[in-house]
Formats: sequence, structure tokens, C-alpha cells
Amino acid sequence: MLDQRLVRICLPDTAPLPNPYAEADRAQAVTDLLAGNRFDPAGLPPGPYVLHLEVRDGRLVFDIHDARDMPLRIIALALGPFRRLIKDYHLVVASHEQAVTEGGSEARIQAIDMGRRGLHNEGAELLCQRLDGRVTLDFETSRRLFTLVCALHQRI
Repeated sequence: MLDQRLVRICLPDTAPLPNPYAEADRAQAVTDLLAGNRFDPAGLPPGPYVLHLEVRDGRLVFDIHDARDMPLRIIALALGPFRRLIKDYHLVVASHEQAVTEGGSEARIQAIDMGRRGLHNEGAELLCQRLDGRVTLDFETSRRLFTLVCALHQRI
């Protein structure tokens, strides 16, 4: 049986995210991603894989390595199609943080969270579409990767 999954995620070692909530969100996405994922790059030897994920020159770079961290392939996606979703996602997350810290009503917090989940799903679908034919992902893997894409974008 092939092991088509990620066993490690490497993110750029740059400045921390703007607040503890964003750092916790990023850390949780990595933990959840490594706990269960499907990552099957087309045309590469069987996994597992290590993913170096970064934003470089306005592109989202998937630098795929084998389990020994030997480079296999780089896939670079234009960030343009993601920009609106990333911006909206950050606005909704900021609204959620504000509602929680200011003691907003449970109904308001739930409504904001539903909006965040909707944007998250839309981002995951876009990521799957952009990687179509190059990497096969399940939806939960795509959702968690989109969280990391948003975290990377906050650092720019």
C-alpha cells in the first residue's frame, strides 16, 4: 500500500504572525494536517512526503520532498486567484477575534464563524482546482493547507 501523505510541513522561518490567535490557528492546522491527510503528487515516487510551503515572488510554492527531505518537484501557483479569499478570510478572522474579546453574543460569534468556514471551504475548493492534475488532495487536507496559505500571506 502506498503512503500518499505528508509527514512534515516546513514553513519559512520568518517573523511571527501578528497575534497569538493567528499563531495558534497555524499551529493547529499543521497538527491536524499531519494527523491525517491525503497528498498524492502525480508522477512522483510513492510517499510519504515533506512539504516546504512558502510564498515567493508573488507565487505560492509547493516544494515537495521525499521522506528523507530530498527535493522531488516544485509547483508554483499564482497568488492572484487566492487574494480576494485570503483578504476576506483575514477580515472575518479579525471580526471573530474582536467579537470574542469584546464578549459578543454567542449568535454573533457563531454567524461570523459560519462565514469563516464558508470562506475556508471556498479557498479549499480553489486550491484543489489549482492543483488539479498535479496533486490529488482530500478536502480536509486542502482546507488545512488553505489555513497555512492564509498564515503565510499574513507574514508578507
